[in-house]
Amino acid sequence: MRPHTLPYARQWVDDIDIAAVIEALRSDWLTTGPKVAEFEHAVADLVGAKAAVAVSSGTAALHTAMYAAGIGPGDEVVVPAMTFVATPNAVVFQGGTPVFADVHPHTLLVDPQDVAAKITPRTKAIVAVDYAGHPCEYDTLRTLADRHGLVLIADACHALGAAYKGKKVGTLADLTVFSFHPVKHITTGEGGMVVTDHSEFAAKMRRFRNHGIATDHHQRTQQGTWYYEMVELGYNYRITDFQCALGLSQLRKLPAWIARRRTIAHRYNRAFSGRLLFKPLAVSPEVCHAYHLYVVQLNLDEVPISREHIFRALREHGIGVNVHYMPPHLHPYYRRWLGSRVGTCPVAENAYARLLSLPLFHGMSDQDVDDVIAAVHHLERRYAG
Repeated sequence: MRPHTLPYARQWVDDIDIAAVIEALRSDWLTTGPKVAEFEHAVADLVGAKAAVAVSSGTAALHTAMYAAGIGPGDEVVVPAMTFVATPNAVVFQGGTPVFADVHPHTLLVDPQDVAAKITPRTKAIVAVDYAGHPCEYDTLRTLADRHGLVLIADACHALGAAYKGKKVGTLADLTVFSFHPVKHITTGEGGMVVTDHSEFAAKMRRFRNHGIATDHHQRTQQGTWYYEMVELGYNYRITDFQCALGLSQLRKLPAWIARRRTIAHRYNRAFSGRLLFKPLAVSPEVCHAYHLYVVQLNLDEVPISREHIFRALREHGIGVNVHYMPPHLHPYYRRWLGSRVGTCPVAENAYARLLSLPLFHGMSDQDVDDVIAAVHHLERRYAG
């Protein structure tokens, strides 16, 4: 039993990161300054996109992407039933209606066949969620989007550094959203970004994050003018320069950190393969997984205990397991507003009842990994024979 609980995820900030933030704090620019554009260019270069727009959170990035896609009242957007609530919420922020599509049982990625079944004349976009860091079936989703004239949006908040059929996440959709929350691959404290190859989308998003104003303070300073115009209604979704300084510092370590995540995941795979207690999610040979989460599905038909019991037992052993996610359509808000109910997306609902996320982050030591494996094997010996 560990003396302190190992969280399911956490940030890793070192002295180099701290020095980068201090340098930004001592500069002339705390927000809307040169570090923002530098961070945007660095992420765009990393993923192979033509443009990137940094904002204040992953949720803000999703909202900004929906605005760029032109989502408005009366529009429907197909979203997966296995995701965090921010994904459908961003549709609602724009007055649209999320339509939930079911997922594949072994990967929990959105099922393109169910997406196709949910498309109506009111559908304007499809959102693909790269759940746990595993890219979706983008070839099929791209074909669907093009056939119906829809915008394809990738919620890749779990998938920075992932790839599909040799193509980087960030180049597979019309708009791709990343998150820099502390539990993600790199962090800016809070923060997010949308990348795109479409210049008109990028221009709309830059205005949207800045109240709908056509220029920002740094641009006006460089131009030697005070004059600005608000040309559309936007939000204050700006990110600070010192956050972007942290992001730039962390971005340099991303390849090593993703490699560490994959090493931990592969150790888990070997340790848990063929066991009775639970089964890890499947991984397609066509992808390069980013492993934001390590998710398993409990074999509750094989063991005489509940998920709640397993959750509490692992927590008592100092293993900070979690659950990702309750399908959004089961939350009270969507039950009231959409009238959604159990049975709307049966695969996602059945999976949710069995889900558990084990600790996985690049700062984990080998001993941490050993502790997780030992705690799981202890439970299995106790309850699964």
